[in-house]
Amino acid sequence: MLDVGDEAPEFELANQHGETVRRSDFDGERLVVYFYPRANTDGCTTEASAFNDALAEFDDRDVNVVGISDDPVADLESFAAEYDLEFDLLSDELGEVATLYESYGEKQMFGNTFDGVFRNTYVVGPDGSIETVYEGVTPEGHAEEVLEDLAESSVELTS
Repeated sequence: MLDVGDEAPEFELANQHGETVRRSDFDGERLVVYFYPRANTDGCTTEASAFNDALAEFDDRDVNVVGISDDPVADLESFAAEYDLEFDLLSDELGEVATLYESYGEKQMFGNTFDGVFRNTYVVGPDGSIETVYEGVTPEGHAEEVLEDLAESSVELTS
């Protein structure tokens, strides 16, 4: 995993609308980058819906949210449309960005071994450095956990 204080790797990926989104587009702003294995699966839908439901709270804290998976753009487009997701879902089909964020590699499921995206989340600070790391997260309650941690860190920053 990347560590707190590390520079967040740059990325340039297409969102669900086919538009290019870069990490550097958020320079000067806080950004939640969450990696998820597969659109339209139970856990990923739970996690995406929770981030979407909390989007106003993230906006109130001037925090942007992007989700990254190795799904193709067309799958992300239908996923976002089906669940009315209002933040960018980014397509990393080859897992290159997930690899840079140490969130891609060998997985096992039902006795099969394959490469895929790990469920990790990073909060990137306005200066482009990693502020918080969440490894192997549980989809249920994760968005709320990130919000709580952001609230605590802002109290620490202002005291």
